[in-house]
Amino acid sequence: MARGPDYSVPFRRRREAKTNYRKRRALIISGLPRLVVRPTNKNIIVQVIEAKPEGDYVLASANSMELRKKFNWKGNCGNLPTAYLTGLLAGFKALEKNIKKAILDIGLKRPTKGARVFAAMKGALDAGLEIPHDEKILPEESRIKGEHIVTYAKKLSTTPELYNRYFSSYIKKGLDPQDIPMHFEEIKEKIQAQFLSK
Repeated sequence: MARGPDYSVPFRRRREAKTNYRKRRALIISGLPRLVVRPTNKNIIVQVIEAKPEGDYVLASANSMELRKKFNWKGNCGNLPTAYLTGLLAGFKALEKNIKKAILDIGLKRPTKGARVFAAMKGALDAGLEIPHDEKILPEESRIKGEHIVTYAKKLSTTPELYNRYFSSYIKKGLDPQDIPMHFEEIKEKIQAQFLSK
C-alpha cells in the first residue's frame, strides 16, 4: 500500500515484525558482542553474537534443553529459574572464548522488570560476563530460585486434580515442585563445577 512518491518499503524483517533496525543499529554501534536472549513458550535460547558486515556470527550459545540433556534438569525448560541457568551456562561458554563484555539484546520484547530475559542476563552476570544494566530491572533472588513456583504448588496441593494437571511434567520426571529451589541449586553447582574446575 503505497503512500506517495517518497514512500520507501521497509526492510522485509521489519515488515515481518522480526527486527527493529534502529535498536539493532544502536546495539551494534556499541562495539560489544550482543547477549541475545530469545525466550519461546517451551525453551530459552541465549547466544553471544558478533555483528559483521557479512552477517552475524554466533560466538557462544546455550539452550535450555542442554540443561536437561547434560545436567539432568527436571524442571520446565521455559521458566524463570531455567532462564537464569541458561544464561549462566552461556556466560561461562562466552568466558571460555575470551569474551568478557557484552550488551543485552532482547529483540522486540518489551523490557519488563524481573522478566525471563533479565533472569538470563543475571545468569550471565554471575558467570562473570560484564553487561551494562540497572540492578532494579533484575528479578528477585527468590524468583530466580523458583520459590514463587513452590508457593503456587502449595496453593494447588489442596486440589489434586489441578495440582496433577499443572505439574504433570515435574511429577513424570520425579521432581516434587516444592523441591525446585533445592534442585535449582544442584544444577547451578553442576554448571559451576564444570567450568570453574578447569
